[in-house]
Amino acid sequence: MTSILSGDLIRHEASLDLPAMRKFAKQWRLAFAAIYCARALAASAKKTNKFPITSPSYTLISIPYPAPSPSPDQPSSFQIDRSQLTGLVKDKDLIRLREFGGVNGVASTLKTDVSDGISGEPDDVADRQNAFGINKYKPPTNGFFHFVFEVVKDLTLMILLVCAGLSPRIATKENRVKEGWYDSGSPFFAVLLVIMVSAVSKYRQNWQFDKLYGTSSSILIDVIRKGRRQPIEIFKIVVGDVVCLKIGDQVPADGLFLDGHSLQSGHVEVNSNQNPFLFSGANVVDGYARMLVTSVGMNRRWGEMTSSISRDSNKQTPLQARLDKLTSSISKVGLAVNFLVLVVLLIRYCTRKKQDENRNREFILGQTMGDHIINSVVGIITAAVTIVVVVIPEGLPLAVTLTLAYSTKRMMVDQAMVRKLSACEIVGLATTICTGKTGTVTMNQMKVTKFWVGQDSIAENTCSSISKFVLDLIREGVTLNTTGSVYKPSSGLEYEFSGSPTEKAILSWAVSQLSMDIEETKKTREVIQVETFNSQKKRSGVLIKKRVDDTIHVHWKGAAEMILAMCSSFYDKSGIVKDLDENEMVRFEQLIQETAASSFRCIAFAHKLVSEEATKEREDGKKIQEDRLTLLGLVGIKDPCRPGVKSAVQTCWDAGVNIKMITGDNIFTAKAIAAECGILMPEDDASNEAIVEGAEFRSCTPEQRLSRVEKIQVMVRSSPSDKLLMVQCLKQKGHVVAVTGTNDAPALKEADIGLSMGIQGTKVAKESSDIVILDDNFASVARVLQWSRCVYDNIQKFIQFQLTVNVAALLINLVAVVSSSDVPLTAVQLLWVNLIMDTLGAFALSTEWPTRELMEKAPVDRTEPLMTNVMWRNLVGQAIYQVVILLTLQLNGEWIFGVDEEVKPTLIFNAFILCQVFNEFNARKLEKKNVFKGIHENKLFLGIIFVMVVLQVVMVEFLKRFAVMERLSWRQWGVCVGIAATSWPIGWVVKCIPQEAREENCAEDSLLSSGTIIGFSSILLIVLVY
Repeated sequence: MTSILSGDLIRHEASLDLPAMRKFAKQWRLAFAAIYCARALAASAKKTNKFPITSPSYTLISIPYPAPSPSPDQPSSFQIDRSQLTGLVKDKDLIRLREFGGVNGVASTLKTDVSDGISGEPDDVADRQNAFGINKYKPPTNGFFHFVFEVVKDLTLMILLVCAGLSPRIATKENRVKEGWYDSGSPFFAVLLVIMVSAVSKYRQNWQFDKLYGTSSSILIDVIRKGRRQPIEIFKIVVGDVVCLKIGDQVPADGLFLDGHSLQSGHVEVNSNQNPFLFSGANVVDGYARMLVTSVGMNRRWGEMTSSISRDSNKQTPLQARLDKLTSSISKVGLAVNFLVLVVLLIRYCTRKKQDENRNREFILGQTMGDHIINSVVGIITAAVTIVVVVIPEGLPLAVTLTLAYSTKRMMVDQAMVRKLSACEIVGLATTICTGKTGTVTMNQMKVTKFWVGQDSIAENTCSSISKFVLDLIREGVTLNTTGSVYKPSSGLEYEFSGSPTEKAILSWAVSQLSMDIEETKKTREVIQVETFNSQKKRSGVLIKKRVDDTIHVHWKGAAEMILAMCSSFYDKSGIVKDLDENEMVRFEQLIQETAASSFRCIAFAHKLVSEEATKEREDGKKIQEDRLTLLGLVGIKDPCRPGVKSAVQTCWDAGVNIKMITGDNIFTAKAIAAECGILMPEDDASNEAIVEGAEFRSCTPEQRLSRVEKIQVMVRSSPSDKLLMVQCLKQKGHVVAVTGTNDAPALKEADIGLSMGIQGTKVAKESSDIVILDDNFASVARVLQWSRCVYDNIQKFIQFQLTVNVAALLINLVAVVSSSDVPLTAVQLLWVNLIMDTLGAFALSTEWPTRELMEKAPVDRTEPLMTNVMWRNLVGQAIYQVVILLTLQLNGEWIFGVDEEVKPTLIFNAFILCQVFNEFNARKLEKKNVFKGIHENKLFLGIIFVMVVLQVVMVEFLKRFAVMERLSWRQWGVCVGIAATSWPIGWVVKCIPQEAREENCAEDSLLSSGTIIGFSSILLIVLVY
């Protein structure tokens, strides 16, 4: 039986036209290599941007999709339709608005209670969405085949696909159908593999950003439903909703002004008489109000919706631009070497030094046939051009994409949402972080724990000792001079408070300790004028009229020392008014300082009874009176430091990053908090310029500011303009500045990296930022810094790994071609190397997690080259080992290992691939000798390595016909593994070589070094072999 099978096999092999098959294989390799060379020339000719790229990684594009139309079977139950509402607001039609009965009339037709809002029941919300649409735009999405078509548009792939389609006809003319299928099927499958890998990578990236788009667009807006103020997602707002607006908010939909004070939308004042119209996208720059939503989604005046994520993939991050420059430089070096090899081989051929398999001269002038000359020259060109295939490190851009995508996903888990991809890279370069205090280093869980009337401290539950007249004035001031609200559910006794943390703390204290009745107070008073709180004034005021006696009163609330400066008298707890002379002023100032030194925020209340002339002054546009007030009382609000902030601050110090706290609090509160968090040392104070007030810094000359800015650790009583000024000064001093903020849009824009707060941050601040800290915690800021450094480190690891592959393959093929005109690594094999190493290799190294060591180094300078001396040391060590051992196999493999001539190329290819797999472990640590530390925690890395090994086994053992290879025995596999495993001790020895820190500051030096090393080595090897 065995003899029969053997005979059949011999007859089958005899029927094959092997020279013809080799001819077609060579033609395919030539076609692939020539096209790849053309791509390399085109890539190297691209113009590079000489200026740093600081624009966002994406542009915003959002395409609306139609809202659901009312069903014919379910007609709208509202007395007004969508087009009437839309036209009413879009056209600013006051006449039609009056015909509806004003804003209250429109609310009535929409079945909205202007005080309690809509019911918010699921059926009610569904009816409104069915009748008027939903407040949502579907972002543009691209299916998988869109990316397939994008990849197929590549000229190289189009030519290869056309050739693959034609080659079966050509092949079957000279061979049987079966042999023709192999000739055409191999390149066709290779091209298909390239298309699928590229398309999957791009599709996955787009899918990641679609998810990020949905998360970033999910903004919370305060609405009133069933009389309860509650936050809901912007997409869930419906027509008829009552929306609460305050400074820093962005109007979420078109609507009408219900009530409020001093509201300014953009640069336009909004009021109930002349201009009650509000349009989506406008920013609230002053005041507060409630609005009635009239149009949502694509029915709004603006048919586009700003999104938090951009989607223009043509924009590059700074690191991607630097990598393109590196790739371009290496490509030029490779093309120069390729040309040199081509010239040397042609000279050898023409000078009759090239011999065929029978050791006869291939070229004899006047005797060699023309067809033979053409085939020989084609072979020479194929051998030379094949070298270019492996030189160009096309995997670098993919490595950046994979690293950024993976890190962005992991950062979301760590409470940081990346809005601009370039921020992922730049945060790791930060030398200074300017942070706020409230909610960032503190917990933002405020509670009133101290209370004084006059200079008497009032203990908890002892307010009965205070004069009723004084208590009523305090209740009046708290109730009416606030942007917060109180809701008491009918089913329970627990009150619910809304507003800023400070407002909620004061309202909660007033309800529980002062027995404040908000509804009763509002019924008996009329608010005439309001001056809202902002971060510059540090106070808010209200002018009210009592309906009982028509008296007019002024109430102010704000930072204690500022309110105190506006007072000329004070009430004691018995209700007696006393003069606030110099001695009393000093006592109050001491009380405020002692309270602040204990990490309390001190808030004061003041009052004044004014004449009716105040109403006339208001009509003349004058501000509320703010002098000669009477101090009502003070409260101390405790906001403890967040757990873990002190260690996060210390981590930043260890990483060489300076932390500066910029706050609106007074010097005593700020100093206590900064010392508690580790931002300020105990010996630091105003005397050594570590603490400065915003006004003092502002009044300095530009030269003085520049000389002081690096010494400042804490800035107190600062405004957003002061923070902006500090950022500008730090940047002038060469710092890379990161800024955290809640309502500091100018500073966030000016900074190299803007970090807005996800909970307390305003919509405007979030739109101006690069990264949103979802939990408002400084510890998350430190984690972002660590992740960003990890991104840069992982990309450096892959650059070292990729260039090791490129240099080793280049030199192996170069020496082999010049010495024997034979290529050990064929075009198909090199394509396999690129697919496996560029894709899976990049993914494996991009999944490395941040380590403690990353935060023990100084920040990387922006101008530092991507290829450091340490990386060059590792690269050269591994490349030399691989070149020496594989060339030894190429030149003396038959004698050393006893392998056949047919098996030797497979042995070299297999050993080369396994060397890269083992070197992937070395690349995990650029400087540390123990490359296995923490590897058990990265199961994804181990899984990818396993997949790479399995794919290589399949390639060698089951796809040998595809790659023109032979199967290997167990012994030969053992030889390959042994050769590859030796790269581990080689890597350990190489890392023992001391390496001085690089002194150059220009990335071009590194590029020049790479070109010089590769070029010089190539010329030297060519000369020696020739």
